[in-house]
Order: sequence, then structure tokens, then C-alpha cells
Amino acid sequence: MATFLYRLGRLAFRRRRTVVLLWLAVLAAVGAAAVGAPAASDDGSFMPGIEAQKAFDLMEQRFPGSDSAGADARIVFVAPDGRKVTGAGSRAAIGTLVDEVGAGAQVAGAVSPFRADAVSEDASTAYATVSYEVKAADLTDASKEALESAVEEARDAGLTVDVGGTALATQPAAGGVAEGIGVLIAAVVLLITFGSMAAAGLPLLTALIGVGISMAAILALGSTFGLSMTTGTLASMLGLAVGIDYALFVISRYREERDKGRTPEEAAGLAAGTAGSAVVFAGLTVVIALAGLSVVGVPMLTKMGMSAAGAVVIAVLIALTLVPALLGMWPDAVLARSARRSRARAGNGARAHAGTGRKSDRGNGGTRWAGFVLRRPVPVLLAGIAGLGVLALPVADLQMGMPGEEAKPTSTTERRAYDALADGFGAGFNGPLTVVVDARGAADAKSAVAKVTQEVGATEGVVSVSPARFNAAGDTAVFSAVPATGPNDETTKDIVHTIRGERSATESSTGTTFEVTGSTAMNIDIAQALQGALLPYLAVIVGLAFVLLLVVFRSVLVPVKAALGFLLSVLAALGSVVAVFQWGWGAELLGVEQAGPIMSLMPIFLVGIVFGLAMDYEVFLVARIREAYVHGDRPAQAVVTGFGHSARVVVAAALIMIAVFSGFIASTESMVKTIGFGLAIAVLFDAFVVRMALVPAVLALLGDRAWWLPRWLDRALPDVDVEGTALHPRPVGDERHDAPREPVRT
Repeated sequence: MATFLYRLGRLAFRRRRTVVLLWLAVLAAVGAAAVGAPAASDDGSFMPGIEAQKAFDLMEQRFPGSDSAGADARIVFVAPDGRKVTGAGSRAAIGTLVDEVGAGAQVAGAVSPFRADAVSEDASTAYATVSYEVKAADLTDASKEALESAVEEARDAGLTVDVGGTALATQPAAGGVAEGIGVLIAAVVLLITFGSMAAAGLPLLTALIGVGISMAAILALGSTFGLSMTTGTLASMLGLAVGIDYALFVISRYREERDKGRTPEEAAGLAAGTAGSAVVFAGLTVVIALAGLSVVGVPMLTKMGMSAAGAVVIAVLIALTLVPALLGMWPDAVLARSARRSRARAGNGARAHAGTGRKSDRGNGGTRWAGFVLRRPVPVLLAGIAGLGVLALPVADLQMGMPGEEAKPTSTTERRAYDALADGFGAGFNGPLTVVVDARGAADAKSAVAKVTQEVGATEGVVSVSPARFNAAGDTAVFSAVPATGPNDETTKDIVHTIRGERSATESSTGTTFEVTGSTAMNIDIAQALQGALLPYLAVIVGLAFVLLLVVFRSVLVPVKAALGFLLSVLAALGSVVAVFQWGWGAELLGVEQAGPIMSLMPIFLVGIVFGLAMDYEVFLVARIREAYVHGDRPAQAVVTGFGHSARVVVAAALIMIAVFSGFIASTESMVKTIGFGLAIAVLFDAFVVRMALVPAVLALLGDRAWWLPRWLDRALPDVDVEGTALHPRPVGDERHDAPREPVRT
């Protein structure tokens, strides 16, 4: 591996113009394909196999055309204190609003609360339902303004009026804002790390090219594989983060080799052969974690994972080819200013700094920190494990759900409409259960459905049921059951399970079958399915990564340590998410106005992405430690040497990741905010506690045993040479042949 990448790096350096033109041609070709590609079609099946999805599919089949994909608006009216919505003035204002909205160009229908019996018992609250012929994204500004104008007129009459539904739903801020903040912070971190504008700008440039190719490819293949810009959100976020990091490691190694007196071409080859080998295997761990999302069984999650995996592959290829090519175009520009000045004074660019690399490594922050940990491995290990363990405790109370309008800020009209309906009609009104009755096996369908309706209505916790509505064939019926508690309440989950648990008795007595669906039941089923898929997913990615790290490091204990460290960091991150977003500790500092269940997809996302990134840091850091060990250092000295070479760069890479993810905390969308916080805090724990503290402490305690491998396994495993033993030692100036020399130590 190291030899192949060494030659690839030198080839890219020599043929730099060709390589750059090829990548620009790929970007142009994929961009042109994206412009001309048709839009992807919507896939309404979120998670096949769960009961709520089966019931939804049955309803679409038996009631064709009844499920409109058009936008909707639920206009909620609240009368002033001491008045009722049924009063003459309020009734007239509501009627005027319904008439005006119903006459709109894109409106399919508007139903008055007085015709639909949509008035609360105390007559303080009422709601009107408006349906549109087009989707929310296709509503014109004129249609939205007409609705807003009618609402303002009703407010002038003294009513409190708010609008729920999708018609006026507040759209999340563009992702580009968060990504722009992340890129800006990344640029500052890179500038501080490298002390060179060119060295700071090169990783940003190559990462943006990689993201551009990835996103254009997703758009070009959208109609074929059902991909969309939403699918590409994860690809954009990860492609940017790993693209910067992978280029960062290659450039850092290039500067190190130049500092030893290597020629630019030789330094580029060695950077590709050593740091590039680590990039390949780090990228593979990320791809494994992302591709593993397919085992969860959520089509959207599978598409997001595979799209992001493709973006990571592109980032790896760019780091191995485009980065050396650009280094060939400006070989000295990425060096520190002091190094460039020194070379100019010496007048010998090839050897002006021969031997200075060892001097610069001897006393930097990485070596000092490693020395501190090596002197106190047990206290550092115990403190790190105890701290992460305490932060992980809230995971025991993890509640998964799908936050809706109740999680939005109170400044939005959707949240105010949600609260008004809950106050006027009960907490469960915002999350009714939809029961689909298949009466094809019943002798008398109407009587059988009536009995099912009666028994569901008698279930403890159900406050009301609606009249059943039959399809044209008369063999299927649908009715709603309103629970007493809110959509994300644990009691509502118990009510759903109770209704389903009593199904067998009802089916045997009526000859019908029924299933429960609706947004509330769908969220409950999704949360349960994802919670059940979490352990198998963990087993798959940890098992595959263990094998990969076993091959990379030729050690049994190092992969075990890496996996256990990841579990510590991800559990601590999940615990922090629960404490902030579910318990509400410090939530106001992040702009979270309503604590509640954690989004169902969040734990899977967190586990998958953080696992890939954690293995990134593991490979980059431990590869340098093993490289020093293989080349003759004793275990403790190898840790110091490895940290001296890589600690600063790993810290910079982690800070860049944290910056990219933290940008999403500013989003007004609760789900995006939760994901951004979770990923940022997980990277913080994994990079700075696990990899920078626990890893050297464990390696110090293990000594030579850290690199133990049974002889039979050593013979069976392929030798991928990620540490580049085949490339060393290569004396400065002996660069006449591409053939690497024999390693010092095997």
C-alpha cells in the first residue's frame, strides 16, 4: 500500500497539470449532468415493515386519491377572555376569513369550524381547515399573502389567530449558512496550524472541489436512485469535514518531509505513501460506518449513508492525487514563512532545512503532553473513564420520538397554533390515532366496524373517536381516536400498544382486522424499530472496523482499545444530548425552548458518523506511534514521537470538525440543532479525551504488549504497510529510484 501510494504521489506531482485538468473536467462533466438531470421522485415509504407504514399503504390502496400531497393549513381561532368564538362578531370574522381563503387560486377547499363541529366545548377555541391543490413548496407568494392577509383581518376583529400545517410553515435556514460558518472557522484553525495562507487555503480548496463533485453527482443520479438535496445534506457536511482533514494530514506530512531536506517531489511521494496510507484506511472506516446504515432498514437513511460514503471516497481520491498535484504547482508556498525565508537565505531549496525536523519535534506541545500522560497513566486513565462515564449516565433515560410543531420556538405561528389547540381540545388532539379497519372478512362490514369503533373508544386513555368513513367498495373503513395525552407522551405510546394488544380478541369476534397509523403511531413505531436496530448496527460496524484495524496495526489490543474508547465517547455524547434536549439542562443557552424526546434518527446518525470520525483520529494518531515503534523506538518513546508528529494536526482536524458541526446549532430547527450539538460534543470527547488522553495512557500501561499478535494470525493477515516501513530509511539526497528500500524493523 505505502509503495503504491508513494509512486502515485510522485506521479501526480510530476503530471500535475494533467491531474488538475482531469479533476476540473470531472467537476465540469458532473455539474453539466446535474443541470440537465430530472428531479428525483418522492418516495412516501419511510420505513417499510412497521405496522403504521403497512396501514398507511393499505389506506392508499383502498382509498385511491384520498391522500392528497397538497399543502394544508389549520387556522386556529381563540376568543378574548370572557368571549366565545360563537359570538356574533367572532362568528362573522371567522366566516369572512374562510370565504376569502376558500376563494384563493390554489385552494382546493376551506371548511368552516361551524360546519365541521370544530369548536371546543367551552367555545373559546375553534379551527378551520384549508387544503391546497399543490405542495407547500409550490405555493405562490400570492397564495401565502392572501392567507396571511385574511388572518390579519380576523385579528383586527379581536381574535387571536394562528396557523398550523404546512402552508405557512417556517422553513429552516439554508444549510449554506452553517457550512459557511464552519469553513470560516476552519480557515482560521488552518492558518494558525500552518502559519501559511497557501497551506491553509489548499485543504479548503480541495475539500470544496470534492463537495462540489459529490453534490453534483447526487443531483445527476437523483432520478435514478431517488436521491435529493435532503439526501445530500449528510454528504455535504461530511465531505467538507473529512475533505479538509485528509488534505490537512497529507500537507502536514509533506511539510515535515521538506523540513528534513527532501526535494519537493520526494516529499510529495513520501506524504502520499505514509499519511496517504492512513487516509485510505481512515476513509474506509468512515465508509464502513456510513454504508452500515443500510442495516437499519430505513430507505432514506440508506440513501443518505451511501451518498455520504461516496463523498468520503471522493475526498480520499482527491487527497491522494489532487493535493500532491497542487503541491507540485506551488512546492514552497505551503511551507511556513520562516522556512521560506531560511531557504531563500540559504539559496538551496532542497537541503536548506536538512535535519531541522527532529529539532522542531523535540519539545512541541504534543511531546510535552505525551510526556505528562506517560508519567501519570493511571490517574489520566481513571479520570477520563470516570468523566465520560458520568456524562453517559443520562442515556439510561433516553426517550426517542419525532419532535413536531411543539418543538418549534414560540415565536412561530405553528407553535402557537399547536398550543392553542392543546388548550382548547386537549393535549392529544394534536396527535390523533388513525385506525384502518379491513372488513373484507366480515359478514356485515358496517356492524363489524361499529363494534371495532366502540371497543377502541372504550380503551383507557382514549377520549373520543370519530365516525367511521368507508371506501367506495364498502369493505374498508377509517376512523380517528384521540388520546388524552400528547403525541410524545409515554402514556400515548402505552395507549397504542394497548389498542394493538386487544386486536386479536376484536378480530376473532368481528371477522375484521385493523391497524393503527397516523403521525403519532408512525413516530412510535419508527422509534421502536430504530432502537431495536441500534445494537445490530453497532455490532456490524464495530466488527468490520475491528478487522480493518487489526490489518492496519497488526495488533489485537489496539483495535479493542479503539472500539472501547469509541463506545465511551459516543455514550457520553448521547448522555449530553439527553441532558440538554430531553431534560432541558442548559437548553436555553442553545435556544431550545421545549425539551422533549430525542429525534428517532439521532442516535443512529451519531453512532455512525462519530464512529467513522473516531477511527479517523485513531488511525492518524496511532499510525505515527506504530511507525516510530516499527522503526526502532521503544514503546514509551514511540508514543512521544508519534504525538510530536501528529498531535497538533489531530487537534486542528478535530477543531475543524467541531466548527463545521457547531455551525448547525444556530439552526432554528430542533432536529438540526440536536444533530449539530451531538456531533460537535462527540468529536470533542473522542478527540480530546479518548484519543489524546486515554490512548497514550493505555499504550503506556501496555508497553510492548500493545503490539502483540499471534504468529498464526500474523502470517494470515495481509501486510498493508500503513506505517510505510518499505519507504524508510531513505537518506536525504538518495532519490534516484522509485524502488523503496528495506525497512529498518519488521
